[in-house]
Amino acid sequence: MANYNTEREGQIDFFKTFLPLIAPNLSLDDILADDNDGVLNGNLLEFKLRVNDLNAVLFQCVKYLSALRIKGKPVPANVIIVDLNAEQAYFYQSADYLADIEKVYEGGASKANAGFIGQPYLEKYAYGVDQLAVTKLIARLKQNEFTRIHIDENCIVGWATAFYKAVPTARKEDFIGDDTGKHKTIGEIRNPSVFAEYIHPYTGATNVKFQYLMDKLNDTLQKKNLGAFYTPEAYAEKSHELLRMAIDRVPAGNDYVIIDRCAGTGNLEKGLTDEELSHCILSTVEYYEYKVMQEILGSKVRHIIPPVEAADTFQAGLVKGADALSKEFVENPVIKQYIDDPNCTIILFENPPYAEAVSSDNQKAKHKGTGPMHTFVGEAMRKATSGVVARDLGNIFIWSAFEYYLRQPTDSYVVYSPAKYWKVQHLVRKRFIDGYAFNRRYFHTNIDACIMCVLWANEDEAPSPDFVLKGFDCDDESNLSGSVELPIRRIYQQFSSAYFDKRRMADDKPGLIANLDGTERTSGTVQLTNPIYNDNAIGYLSIRGANFDNPDLNVSLVRVGRYDGGGFYLRNDVYLEKLPMFCASRYITYNREWTERARIMKSGDGANRFNADVASGKLDQWLRKCLLFTCVEMQNHMRTFTGSDGRFYRNELCMDTTNGETLASEDLKQLVCGEDEKRIIDQWNVLLDEAKKTAEYDSSLTYGVYQIFAEIDTSYKDDEGKTVWNNLEVHSALQTLKTLVKEYYNKEIVPTLFEYEFLK
Repeated sequence: MANYNTEREGQIDFFKTFLPLIAPNLSLDDILADDNDGVLNGNLLEFKLRVNDLNAVLFQCVKYLSALRIKGKPVPANVIIVDLNAEQAYFYQSADYLADIEKVYEGGASKANAGFIGQPYLEKYAYGVDQLAVTKLIARLKQNEFTRIHIDENCIVGWATAFYKAVPTARKEDFIGDDTGKHKTIGEIRNPSVFAEYIHPYTGATNVKFQYLMDKLNDTLQKKNLGAFYTPEAYAEKSHELLRMAIDRVPAGNDYVIIDRCAGTGNLEKGLTDEELSHCILSTVEYYEYKVMQEILGSKVRHIIPPVEAADTFQAGLVKGADALSKEFVENPVIKQYIDDPNCTIILFENPPYAEAVSSDNQKAKHKGTGPMHTFVGEAMRKATSGVVARDLGNIFIWSAFEYYLRQPTDSYVVYSPAKYWKVQHLVRKRFIDGYAFNRRYFHTNIDACIMCVLWANEDEAPSPDFVLKGFDCDDESNLSGSVELPIRRIYQQFSSAYFDKRRMADDKPGLIANLDGTERTSGTVQLTNPIYNDNAIGYLSIRGANFDNPDLNVSLVRVGRYDGGGFYLRNDVYLEKLPMFCASRYITYNREWTERARIMKSGDGANRFNADVASGKLDQWLRKCLLFTCVEMQNHMRTFTGSDGRFYRNELCMDTTNGETLASEDLKQLVCGEDEKRIIDQWNVLLDEAKKTAEYDSSLTYGVYQIFAEIDTSYKDDEGKTVWNNLEVHSALQTLKTLVKEYYNKEIVPTLFEYEFLK
């Protein structure tokens, strides 16, 4: 009998005993994954200090196996339950529980397991006292077999991900291809080869069962090129209200058509009446979505583009003639007959794909002359608008809707898209009728953000006034939940034109450049031209764009010029009045609700009022509050260091006065401190005091919060894979400071940022 105090202790001891005899090249990290006690070859292991109910523990294992199946990971053939203190192991076969494994379970696997009825164990190994049992257990653990599972809508995305990882060059047809239609490729799910040991052949004749997941089954290349199409059912149904408002605008006696150029499998149209469907013209560029759409809606809608599949319809996973950005599509006679008919009202109803050309893949495409910007429609848009606006695939769809399809004032466009096309880029200058805001997380993404769904009348209105959307989240059952009013306000001026300090001075000298983490950059690419040094240049503030995409990448404060530019040098004579830009750029870090991201953006529209109130002294105290926040905010990456030019660069935007006053500490003497400010300053002092006690502390440096985090708040992983902090007191003090900073920011900084339209 053993006497372990913790399950973890016994588990590690078990693996130390048996692992060298079974798979000596594996480590614990290789075995411990997926929130279970370990998968070793074809064995799922579950450890307990004492097994009090074999059936309950077995059900816990079933849940673990279910999770593996959903993730697209092989399901081990063997289940080994180990009673650590009794030194006994029990063997079951997972195939006996396949029906239970192929269910979906909510909540923790260790919860609510009593009452499960399992079969008797197949073997028992008393490995603590019986040498023969030990040899049998070792032989069992060496087995590397798996239970084949059935593919369904709950697990197909996981297996698709695993397939494209295993076969990087594979296309969608290689995974879900069938023998219907003109192009017949039998995919992996129907004739397993890569996963022959892991899955049963899928016997469904078509892929209709996966209609709401088709966008998630695209291969890696298609995901990059096509963007995202999926629209949640609850949101699609809500947007039907806008579509019906558009239909109500159709003049008496007119015919009308509803065009969706990026329909996917048609889930945006699900729930429309037969009469409404009979007016629909649908298209999708992805072949397998096209086939599913034909099967589901082909007999109900007016047209699908192309109407029937021909021998050459399939083209490398895409549909010939269905690329909405091609000249062929714009001039498609099936659609054009309605565009040219003055007695037909045009309604576009779309959720265009989201994909920006600023990504590395699209930048490569740009240089090669490929990608959406270089399509027929993309090229036309680039000539008619600014290049920045034309980089976004969704923008190209929106622009082309008004350019090629909407002709009369009673024509309408119901479109899903992030707000920036109207808010910042001013792409649409039409009359707003009504609209909703939805949570982007439910569009098969992993981010909470605001998506607008707006009904635009094809009536010029410039400038369009601000408007209010009714916002809806979704609950755990994918039903609409909550209802909030969300103002959408247009931005006319960005930080770069309103506030950046673009002065160059006669005594500026050549200077150094910094990495994103504030260290000196001595190698690699450099985009910042003519970096400067000046005693009055205390830092470099980089702020890119109006929105909050990649907030930690697109804003930074470093001691010398940031290597890729995007900002300006902070000069000591005006630095205080520039800090609100840094503060505004941290908004989404402390306000992550879906209603904020992609709706609230950075603006320079209040510059005249702000500058006047700065000059009058009205904002003196608030600017010092911004300074206090900047000194303790983690994205302030300013460091103290000696540069390769021999100069000593001191961090002046911190409160470490060990080596004398800093610019910040001098200006903060004029801050009238309330309890909130005192708490932050006191906690900073605690942090600095703890940092000074560490071996890593360098008394010659002037430390800011980030330099303490990067150079002193270090850690490592122990044998159990847990993080161990080298200086726990420093780490604890830093965590407390972060909490205080968030509270202070939202209470003392944010309201004034909105008042002066730094946030809008």
